[in-house]
Amino acid sequence: MKETRPLVFWPPAALLLLALSFSLINFDGFHAAVSAANNWILARFDWLFSLASFAAVLLVVWVAFSPLGAVRIGGPDAKPILSRWNWFAITLCTTIAIGILFWGTAEPMFHVNGPPAFADVEARSDDAARFALSSMFMHWTITPYAIYTVPALAFALAHFNLGRPYSLSGPLSLIFGRAATGRGGAIIDAIGLYALVAGVAASLGAGVMTVAGGLWHIAGVNDGALLRLAVTAAIVAVFVASSISGIQRGIKFLSDLNIRFFFLLCAFVFIAGPTLAIVKLGVGGLGEYAATFLPRSLSLGARAGSDWTRDWTVFYFANWLAWAPITALFLGRISVGYRVREFLLFNLAAPAAFGALWMTVFGGAAITIDQATQGTLTAALNEKGPEAVIYALFDALPFTGVVVIAFVFVTFISFVTAMDSNTHSIAGVCLKSNTPDAQQGRAALMVKIFWGGLVGAVAFVMTATTGIEGVRMLSNLGGLPGLLILIAMGAVIIALRAAWFDEVKAGAQPSSSR
Repeated sequence: MKETRPLVFWPPAALLLLALSFSLINFDGFHAAVSAANNWILARFDWLFSLASFAAVLLVVWVAFSPLGAVRIGGPDAKPILSRWNWFAITLCTTIAIGILFWGTAEPMFHVNGPPAFADVEARSDDAARFALSSMFMHWTITPYAIYTVPALAFALAHFNLGRPYSLSGPLSLIFGRAATGRGGAIIDAIGLYALVAGVAASLGAGVMTVAGGLWHIAGVNDGALLRLAVTAAIVAVFVASSISGIQRGIKFLSDLNIRFFFLLCAFVFIAGPTLAIVKLGVGGLGEYAATFLPRSLSLGARAGSDWTRDWTVFYFANWLAWAPITALFLGRISVGYRVREFLLFNLAAPAAFGALWMTVFGGAAITIDQATQGTLTAALNEKGPEAVIYALFDALPFTGVVVIAFVFVTFISFVTAMDSNTHSIAGVCLKSNTPDAQQGRAALMVKIFWGGLVGAVAFVMTATTGIEGVRMLSNLGGLPGLLILIAMGAVIIALRAAWFDEVKAGAQPSSSR
């Protein structure tokens, strides 16, 4: 395709196609190679994942209280393209994907039944329950959204206010100069694209497992490779079709529908479940999260290098980091017309608050019901896998059949919504032109179909063979390049204050989206 940027499109495509072919020809050899790469990343960079993620939190706090917070993205006369509600809905759904639906009830079961030695709590005790919920807050609230916010803000200001290209290399040119343009810029975009595809495949894998588990629960359909293939194909087909319709149609409609279902499900579990116990556990977990935020963030003491920290905290940060670079292009794009402090509110504070609410309700309900029923959710985890835990929770609540059907639908739509957003960014970095006509043209269509199919293929191979371990490994492999980009984008944020004010004082006018 002549319209594509070959140095962006082909290197990650070739790498992933070779890996996919290797897995089909010699899966044992492929698995051994991926496992070795995964172990190498964890052994050498686990500390940097934690440090960079914590630094992102500090950086957004600094931005909020700096003069940069008053800057309007796109310039003084820029008008928003989305209402605040639609902005929040699209941002939340883009970043959540399937994560909270899959892990909201499964993760606390792991922590309650097998707390790490450094937690110094007895398994299945009240202390273990608080540790579990505080861990959920660590993994799903402030830090993850800071990871998204830093590159998204760097891109938004660099592109809309300073006229840098629609690419990851655009904001990086502020600190790297010509090294981040031309071929150098294309390589940066290719690295970000690879990270996103690996991270998205990991999230899609979790979603496929959840939907397949739900179909088994509803209709007794065997949760095997054939079902997972069908679910993968259906999700990919729908998100590609929706992406073609554009932001103002597909994404806006789906995210609005998606977030309303999120709130309805959350309200149902809170009211129908053990309400008082959920509130009590939520308050206790929040207090422990606040008290241990610093040692958790920096992996201090016995946490450093522990298997638990690598398997959980680093795994989550890696997955968020894999999504963050390319997703940042989309999050920055839809923020035009709003001030930086509003950007921080809608890209960090509000989604983090929702994450805390969801984990309190679903995690608290799961822990409480499991304790009250002598471990029925734990049994589901051990016998059928993490994807079965949410359905064991619904079995303990009224209207099980209707709720399970609604949950499967929400899971399906949730990932479609997230990938709908990201396919726009994928097409944006792969194509030479990023005009609205180019985004809706034949080349953009082919790019979206190609990457959607490749994401689906990678996710299917991993989940049909290695299950949740494949999801973990994909996250780590995509997280390392995302980590390096986050660090560079943090440097851009620091440089942006001086660069932005210098250009504005010199009379530069905010550029429009190109």
